[in-house]
Amino acid sequence: MSDPDRSAFECCRDMDAPLCERLGALDAVHQETVPALHEVTDRLVARLRESGVGATAPQVGDLMPDFLLPDANGRLVGLDDLLETGPVALAFHRGHWCSYCRLSVDALAKARAAADSAGLHMVAIVPDLQEFAQSFAADARGAVPVLCDVDNGLAASLDLVVWMGDEMLDLTKKAGIDLPRYQGNDSWSLPIPATFVVDRDRRILARFVDPDYRKRMSIEAMLAAVAPAT
Repeated sequence: MSDPDRSAFECCRDMDAPLCERLGALDAVHQETVPALHEVTDRLVARLRESGVGATAPQVGDLMPDFLLPDANGRLVGLDDLLETGPVALAFHRGHWCSYCRLSVDALAKARAAADSAGLHMVAIVPDLQEFAQSFAADARGAVPVLCDVDNGLAASLDLVVWMGDEMLDLTKKAGIDLPRYQGNDSWSLPIPATFVVDRDRRILARFVDPDYRKRMSIEAMLAAVAPAT
């Protein structure tokens, strides 16, 4: 991350505002500083939406498939383990190198107390290898577990994985982002941002699936999904 990018990220991270506003502020900076990236992203998102990426991902009311993934320390964690104490929000991220993902996991960490009060367990999932997932876990400051979806296996089973395309691949390489090293494969594929709030019976209470990585499920929506009906 360059110094200007780092400064913009830190400014947005420290804003006293909801996650969606902080993501929007970072995007506004990128429109000014890296317009080519913004234009390529818009074209990529349009292509992905037209192709219906994520449309067959589990819906509200469906059962979340079981899984077993290593955490950032190498310990295997299953869905049943996460559901032992209550509902869980499974938030898929692109990787430790993505500033939008770092804002997202920062927001999850800051919402830990509110989530605990609501009985909600929040988990971040990345396609990174363990050493890089540990970097992402540092942004979570120990408040949110980070799981490693090696080779995007779980994300692919949920119809969340996309090839980034030639334009984005070229920009990503020029930015020095070495996905093959981070992921341990040269597929140049990523999960689209998605969050599933899953009840203890594995039933999905709420979902957010959007091929635009600049957008994420709000913390408020996650908490509302497990709020008692009135």
